[in-house]
Amino acid sequence: MRYPASEKAEIIHLVEQSHLPAKRTLDKLGIPRATFYLSLV
Repeated sequence: MRYPASEKAEIIHLVEQSHLPAKRTLDKLGIPRATFYLSLV
């Protein structure tokens, strides 16, 4: 699934601000880690 730039920015912000590890935050959001890390490139 492709995310619009604004949604990517929001997801990155949520992961950065979370007190949980990135993997747990992404699991709660239902976003695979590979998808998240690929969006950073």
